[in-house]
Amino acid sequence: MAASAPMLVHVESLQTAVPMRMAGAGKSLPIAVSGPPLTAAELQRRFRAVLYYRGAGAEVEAAARERAAWVKESLCAALVDHPEMAGRLRRHGDGNDDDDGRLWEVKLRDTGVRLVQASVEATMAEFLEARGVDRERKEAALAQWTDVDVHEPDICAPLFIQLTRFLDGGYAIGVSCSLLLADPLSLIGFLKSWARKNTEMQAQSKHVAHPVIQYTHYIQSPGTAKRVKSGTSTLGIATATAADDSTTTVLFGAPDTTSDHRALAAACVGMASKRLGGAKEPPRFTVMARDSSKGLHVQTCGDREACLGHGHGLAARVAQWSEAGLEDLALEGSKPVHVSYSISPSADEGLVVVMPAGGAELLISVTVPN
Repeated sequence: MAASAPMLVHVESLQTAVPMRMAGAGKSLPIAVSGPPLTAAELQRRFRAVLYYRGAGAEVEAAARERAAWVKESLCAALVDHPEMAGRLRRHGDGNDDDDGRLWEVKLRDTGVRLVQASVEATMAEFLEARGVDRERKEAALAQWTDVDVHEPDICAPLFIQLTRFLDGGYAIGVSCSLLLADPLSLIGFLKSWARKNTEMQAQSKHVAHPVIQYTHYIQSPGTAKRVKSGTSTLGIATATAADDSTTTVLFGAPDTTSDHRALAAACVGMASKRLGGAKEPPRFTVMARDSSKGLHVQTCGDREACLGHGHGLAARVAQWSEAGLEDLALEGSKPVHVSYSISPSADEGLVVVMPAGGAELLISVTVPN
C-alpha cells in the first residue's frame, strides 16, 4: 500500500506558560538512580498523549486565537497547584564525581511549561483516517519534543503541551512529558486539574466585558509561522527518532502489596511477553517507580529471573489506558472524540513504569521492543 501524502504542520508560536505566582520555588524532588548513570538517550524517555476535539465548524482566526489565549492562561493558573510540572531536571555533583550521572532531581524553579501553537493543512477526519504506524508517525508532530541536553538539562523543558487546529475547526491537545518529571498517571492528574481550571475561568469570564482582550499579547501573529511536514523536525524540535512501531506497551493493574518493584516489574514483563504471543523478553529493562515520600527511583534489571526473586506469586490483571480517565477530559463542554497514548523508551530496552493508582492499587506499563 502506498504511503499517504504528508500533511503540513505549521508551527505558529513557541511560548512558555509560567505559574501565575511563585509556587514551590527552591524545593526539589529527588531522583535516585540504581545502576549505570543515565545516558543522553535515557533522558529522552517520555510519555505522549494526543486528544482530539471537535470544533464548531471552520473557525475564524479570532476564535482560534481566543482558544489559544485561554489554554495558556488556564495553564498558568493550574501550575500554581502543580509547581513540579513547571520544574526542570537537574544533575547533582560537580561534574567530576563518578556518581554524577546517578544523582538527579526535579528542581521547582517556576520556569514553566513549553507551549506550542500549530495548525495542520488537513481536516481532523482526514488526519484520523490514517491507521497504525502511519498515524503514530504523524501524531509525533502534534506533540512536539526537544531532547533534554545531558550536559545542560536545566535549560530544557521536560514538558511540552501543543494546541493544534485543523481546517474543519477541530483541534488537538498534544502532550509530551519526560518520565523523569512525571509518570503518565501524575501527568493525567495535572491535565484534569488544568481542564477544570480552564472551564472555571471561562465561566467566570462571561461576567466580564471583553475578557480575552488582555491576553492577546500571548499569541504570535501566524504570519511568521514555520512550516514542517508531520513526522520531521524543525526549530530544534525532535520527534521520535525510532520507528513508532518498534515497541509495544501493555498495561497491568496490581494491588500495592509489595515494596519490591523490581520483582513486580519482572513478573509483568513475563506476562507481557506471553500476551504478545511469546515475544522474546528484553535482555535488560529499566524500572521507574515513584514514591510520594522518597521521590522517583530508577532501577536497572539485567536478569529477569534474578529480579523476579520471590515474586513468582505476584498477581496482575490486564488494564487499559481508559482507566486513567483521559477520555473524560472535557474542554469547552466537549469530551475528546479520540485519545492516543505512547511511551518512548530508550533504544532496545524494556521499560516498566510503576504508578500509584489510588487506594491500594498500582498501574504498571510495560514497554518492550517488537
